[in-house]
Amino acid sequence: MTDPTSTNLVSLSASIADVVARTAPALVSVHSHRSRGSGFFWKPGLVVTCDEALADEGEVSIMLADGTEHHAHIAGRDHTTDIALLRVDAPSHALATLTAALPALGSLALVVAAQRGAPTASLAMVSLVGERWRSLRGGEIDARIELDARLRHSQQGGLAADASGQTIGMAVLGPRRVIVIPSATIERVAARLESHGRIARGYLGVGLQRVRLDDGVGAMVMSLDKQGPAAAAGIRQGDVITALNDEKLSGVRSLARALGPDSVGTVVDVAVSRAGEPVHFKLTIGERPQP
Repeated sequence: MTDPTSTNLVSLSASIADVVARTAPALVSVHSHRSRGSGFFWKPGLVVTCDEALADEGEVSIMLADGTEHHAHIAGRDHTTDIALLRVDAPSHALATLTAALPALGSLALVVAAQRGAPTASLAMVSLVGERWRSLRGGEIDARIELDARLRHSQQGGLAADASGQTIGMAVLGPRRVIVIPSATIERVAARLESHGRIARGYLGVGLQRVRLDDGVGAMVMSLDKQGPAAAAGIRQGDVITALNDEKLSGVRSLARALGPDSVGTVVDVAVSRAGEPVHFKLTIGERPQP
């Protein structure tokens, strides 16, 4: 008599292997200066990879499953969302099929990556599914997905798939956890990198520090770019920014959240406390200079 438990395990194992087999053809290894990661073909000739796993300088190449290497150059990278885009002159290759669907909390997931071109796989559990959030570097991430899994550095940039085989995003190493950069974020950022080479960020030209006020909080101008938008508008070092477009600040981060890609070139009303007196300035948000 067949043991039903054994049958179930064999069926589960076969399903997992099938998801890996369907996901793996899009994967490549990404080699840069003393750094190894994974990536996947997003469009013909375009590979998405993890920005954190990409060296800051030196040549970049990808390795396919057959062991062949192909030179790549960086089409664009966005540190805030951990997404980088590579242009590669390589033969026709399978493309990743990304889905905007979110996995269920507690469901099984797989991370399919590459090591020296050969596919690798890790089994995980979805430990958190949450709302849109902002990374520590200020990037807009469309959903918070965390995996209970172990991830080697070389697996960063690999694809995360749910149990049905749908590719839900890119696996990266976050602080003390594995994070999935969701498909919606990849599609949005990679498209911008393909066309513009970078993601524009708003720039005020000020260094700020949170201060507590009698009626809330503000952001004190600790340093000032003399060529920046704030200086051009008349803001001075020592001023305390209290509101933007009549919305009171809840801290420095709330001000940073207002400086997304769409803010560049817009005119805003900045409320300032100067020596205890309220002052208003009209300021045109600039574009943050590249580091």
